[in-house]
Amino acid sequence: MKNPFRKAWRSERSSNSLSEVFSSVEVPQNAGFWKKLFAFLGPGLMISVGYMDPGNWATDIAGGAQFGYTLLSVILISNLFAMLLQHLALKLGIVAERDLAQACRDHFHPAVNLVLWLFCEIAIAAMDLAEVLGTAIALNLLFGIPLTWGIVITIVDVLVILMLQAKGFRWLESVVGGLVFIILICFGYQMVVSKPEIFSLLNGLIPQQEIVINPSMLYIAIGILGATVMPHNLYLHSSIVQTRNYSRTDEGKKEAIKFATIDSTASLMLAFLINGAILIVAAATFYTSGHHQIADITDAHQMLEPLLGTSLASIAFAVALLASGQNSTLTGTLAGQIVMEGFLRLRLKPWLRRLITRLIAVVPAFVVTLLYGEKGSSELLVLSQVILSMQLGFAVVPLVMFTNDKLKMGKFTNPTWLKILAMCIAVIIIVLNFYLLYTELFQ
Repeated sequence: MKNPFRKAWRSERSSNSLSEVFSSVEVPQNAGFWKKLFAFLGPGLMISVGYMDPGNWATDIAGGAQFGYTLLSVILISNLFAMLLQHLALKLGIVAERDLAQACRDHFHPAVNLVLWLFCEIAIAAMDLAEVLGTAIALNLLFGIPLTWGIVITIVDVLVILMLQAKGFRWLESVVGGLVFIILICFGYQMVVSKPEIFSLLNGLIPQQEIVINPSMLYIAIGILGATVMPHNLYLHSSIVQTRNYSRTDEGKKEAIKFATIDSTASLMLAFLINGAILIVAAATFYTSGHHQIADITDAHQMLEPLLGTSLASIAFAVALLASGQNSTLTGTLAGQIVMEGFLRLRLKPWLRRLITRLIAVVPAFVVTLLYGEKGSSELLVLSQVILSMQLGFAVVPLVMFTNDKLKMGKFTNPTWLKILAMCIAVIIIVLNFYLLYTELFQ
């Protein structure tokens, strides 16, 4: 049978994405709604960790400490953008049966692909750098382990991924999901202890004019919005959604898109609750007490206990940070594998390719922390977010372009309203990220 999308791509799909776990999770064919939904639950939780990683904590803390609950609306808008883009990513993976890296390779000229691959590797290294530093800071806060040794310990993640994935992809998803709920519980506890003002909190969900007028508030708002959508998440989601053994017919793909979108949207709502909770705790604790200068993770941890009157609050903060960093390093390393195989068709032994991905982040983090200590690691954390903001357009633009293409997507191509909305969101994110980059570098 001829492939109806053959003319849409420069070259045919040569292999399955993450071939060792491709179509490995069974989906019951003659089951009810809830059983089928349960089979699709998992990839969304793995994606959600990119929206609550240590790189986002600083902007959430700074926003709450300086401006109270006002920037909650920015977190909400950011998550709505993320929901749409992740929907497009999973749709590409299900319909085209390619992850975003494979789709780029099969569409663009090899020279363009080489540039896209390099940018993507830089983005993943920058993202992984933030997670490595976040994990190391959490180990230091909890156990007093020096940052340099904490960074070295993160290499163990490679072995954890290998062990879990060998047991089945569901094991990896379960661990990630468990860590997400640990973060949720920790910040839920901190919200209860910090006793936020409910009316002010709800009012913060409504966009305020002062966000645009106040330059300092606008800067942090752009930081929150710009750091929300991680480039690696778009590659990752378009791949891991294919781990489900759904029917590869039009009807089967339609059903898979429906359930995968529910999974993704519900999981990103959890990410919104967690990011919102970080800002709410900062607002209720630091803003109301006049500690508006708090913007650093370590400072926030040190101030929680004396302000809230309980050591459990600072412990819960550090535990949540450790879970966040650990989760993000797991998914980031997996994204590195997807990008390397998708763009280059380079298939290395699993332990080797994951070790390479991790070392790209560990080495600079270790050197900077060794030479400049905690201050250097904090500045490196900020730099990693600036680098990420530069790379985002190179993932968002191809994704929107592919899912808007009728030749590639057939009957699943984006409807007109979604095409326009997706292009507008892509332009907004890119413009704001470059504004953030300009501000960081020149002001």
